[in-house]
Amino acid sequence: MSVLARFAQGYGFPLDDFQVAGITALVEGRSTLVAAPTGAGKTVVGEFAVWYALERGGKCFYTTPIKALSNQKFADLSRRHGAASVGLLTGDNAVNGDAPVVVMTTEVLRNMLYEGSRALVGLHAVVLDEVHYLADRERGGVWEEVIVQLPAGVQLACLSATVSNAEEFGAWLRRVRPHPQAAEGGDDAPDSCDVVISERRPVPLEHHYAVNDRLYPVFKSGAKQAGKRPAAAAVDAARQARGGVPNPEVVMLERQAAGRDRWTRRGRRLPGGQRLRPPRRSDLVADLRRRNWLPAIYFLFSRGGCDDAVDQLVGDGLRLTSTQERRRIRGLVEERTSELPADDLEVLGYGRWADALEHGIAAHHAGLVPVFKETVEELFVRGLVKVCFATETLALGINMPARTVVIERLDKWTGQRHELLTPGQFTQLTGRAGRRGLDRVGHAVVLYQRDVDFPTVASLVGRRTEPLRSSFAPSYNLAVNLLRRHDRAAAEQLLALSFAQFQADQGVAGEELRIARNRAALSGYAENLRSQRGDFGAYWALRRELSRLESAGAAERRRRRTEAVERSIAELREGDVVALDDGAGHGLAAIVGRHSSSSGTPLASAVTDDRKLVRLGPREFERPARKVGWVRLPTSGGPRQAAYRKTVAGALRELVEGAGEGAARRRADATPVDPDTAARIAELREAVRAHPVHDDPGLDDLEVWARRYDDLRAETGRLERAVHRRTGSLVRQFDRIVRVLTDLGYLTDDTDDPSPTADGLVLAGLYAETDLVLAEALRRGLLDRLEPPDLAAVASAFVHETRLKEPPPPRYPTAAVRDAV
Repeated sequence: MSVLARFAQGYGFPLDDFQVAGITALVEGRSTLVAAPTGAGKTVVGEFAVWYALERGGKCFYTTPIKALSNQKFADLSRRHGAASVGLLTGDNAVNGDAPVVVMTTEVLRNMLYEGSRALVGLHAVVLDEVHYLADRERGGVWEEVIVQLPAGVQLACLSATVSNAEEFGAWLRRVRPHPQAAEGGDDAPDSCDVVISERRPVPLEHHYAVNDRLYPVFKSGAKQAGKRPAAAAVDAARQARGGVPNPEVVMLERQAAGRDRWTRRGRRLPGGQRLRPPRRSDLVADLRRRNWLPAIYFLFSRGGCDDAVDQLVGDGLRLTSTQERRRIRGLVEERTSELPADDLEVLGYGRWADALEHGIAAHHAGLVPVFKETVEELFVRGLVKVCFATETLALGINMPARTVVIERLDKWTGQRHELLTPGQFTQLTGRAGRRGLDRVGHAVVLYQRDVDFPTVASLVGRRTEPLRSSFAPSYNLAVNLLRRHDRAAAEQLLALSFAQFQADQGVAGEELRIARNRAALSGYAENLRSQRGDFGAYWALRRELSRLESAGAAERRRRRTEAVERSIAELREGDVVALDDGAGHGLAAIVGRHSSSSGTPLASAVTDDRKLVRLGPREFERPARKVGWVRLPTSGGPRQAAYRKTVAGALRELVEGAGEGAARRRADATPVDPDTAARIAELREAVRAHPVHDDPGLDDLEVWARRYDDLRAETGRLERAVHRRTGSLVRQFDRIVRVLTDLGYLTDDTDDPSPTADGLVLAGLYAETDLVLAEALRRGLLDRLEPPDLAAVASAFVHETRLKEPPPPRYPTAAVRDAV
């Protein structure tokens, strides 16, 4: 019996083609990248990597991006292979770390690589679950550090959600993870990584938009359903719900809500102004129950929001369970919490939590203690919890499949701003909908979005994938860790192998081709730049310098004129009178107010002699504004009142009659020209006229070719500078970081082979965005005399991630904490 057949015996369903393809790559000694929709079953390939390593007497590490997923995989693999064979290493737990199979967060494996851990000996394979997480702005670089630095003989099983550039990512994996035979066979070595892509969901998905008290299909269906059974028709409709024309009925609703009347083709008037709103949570859940669309996961991007939603449904009297189900829930809850002291349960809000569970309602987020969260997961999988309000972490591979997924908002607060979900994030969330083997169709419900129009919603739903973009960038911690294990040249080589640099290099391929074509064209142009009268190159150099100086002189004059105009406006005071040139003749204006733009440009408000209120800024003056008189402004009213403006205009007319128009409308002197520049320009003009090429009868044609040459050369220079910035950009950034660390004493002063000092080794153990700040705080003794509770309080300032738009001011429990922070 084949290896594949023996492994497949452990599953109660036949393996899909994409699962077989991924497993085959591992059996034949290659790595694999499996990109498939959430819920499609790609973890089977990761589970094979674990099983196959044990079969061969080796080790396998199974990495995940979050602790909750690590805990769940630890439980799953322990049931499958026995507790003695499986360990767990996260920031919270260390269980059986010497086992042949260890589940861990990706950061733990990265740290092992830097420490040169003995646990890496005998490692056959590493599973990188949710590998698309390397696009995460804050943590994504960890995946690249791991992939690049793993020993060459270790196979990778990379499991990814569907991305549009999986082949590009696979090409990078082949480059950095060469096949073992590459050293022997060179260019003839086989591929080292198979890319397996599946876009088929095992359970088709229907998308709905919840407006007021009704669910609308997101897309207009073009399927012919005649003669089909309802279930088969639903499957066909779901398979077509990948995109298409946004439902025109919803588009019409939004237009009406905007207050605009519309007419049908037959001339029937549809009144505008209808108010749209998302349905109340209790009403929507009740509707899902009537449709038999439960269990449902209801995504909210707030832990507090999840808890509040549970209270809302319970408070509204919504009970989703039968008497028998409530007995089963009560028994399992008591069993799972039996070892917790009564006082602890009271602090944790056990009574309210357990009561909600008996209603069939729960919350799931990182703020729950593990036993509560695991109980919710088990009850949901058993079908006893009917609706679970959850944050987005639940979508990261945690095994809680539902029939329906509800998304209340399509934007989320990042801690800095609200951002619309990406297509990948949306697909990750909706991937929980549709239980394999139980549902013919899954459902995804998006609630009405007040701030996002429906066509935008439909475009997000229809775009299933997005490209995977590297977020990797060198940090101070990474620099000292690389240089404690490698010399500088090897460290720079590792950076050059990153996916970030690979994408940068791939991105310039087209530009390099354009540069090559431009250089060939420049050679052709140069052949035409010849004159029978003399050296055209020397002549054109004079013309080029003259043009540059004239342009620069004009730009300098414009800059000086602008500065003079802004200065003159800033000096104006209320009541001052200035002369205007509005393009239709001269006029006078009296200053009635002064202010500035958001960028600091001085502005003024003025009333003209024809009673208009205008804003005056640099654009309204060709030359500096000059005060030509002064008028007394009215003591009551304001310039927005007609009577006020009439009084000011009358005063302006009296000023003109008294002073004479010539005196009132003097023009400012022209901006002076730099005398050295003017002299050089005159010298060049004379040299151009005296050059023999200036009289060449074919000069007009030569000028055309020369200008083409100059334009193309300038474009080529821009392209070359852009390519230089992008190629090797990470190495240049690394070099700058090394200089900083050397100056601060974290690295030895050895240009070719710097290594971490004692302070550098401390920095090497600090994995945080603020790594250098923390290292400096430690080095300067700012944390030395803190008591353990105070030290924990200070640490919280570095690890806390606020989700509030306006975080409250910090509260310091002691003076020592305040001083340290």
